[in-house]
Amino acid sequence: IDPVVGAKRFSNYFWAGVVTAGSTGFLLTGASAYLHHNLVFFLDASEIKFFPQGLVMSFYGVAGALLSTYLWLTITWDVGAGYN
Repeated sequence: IDPVVGAKRFSNYFWAGVVTAGSTGFLLTGASAYLHHNLVFFLDASEIKFFPQGLVMSFYGVAGALLSTYLWLTITWDVGAGYN
């Protein structure tokens, strides 16, 4: 009986972290454009109009958040692990 490595690999943790960080940045930039206030000190969203740039960035942020949720759940559930 040989163990099969599932989703708990370094590369999956790496990409889930990258997607989470990216989607958080897109969401914060979209929210900053909507509120006309910089929510993070190193992001200058003062020249970004909410429609259409901020709206599109918010959409990408939500899409990235859904993808990162899927990736983290796949890692948590260790999909693909088992024995041969």
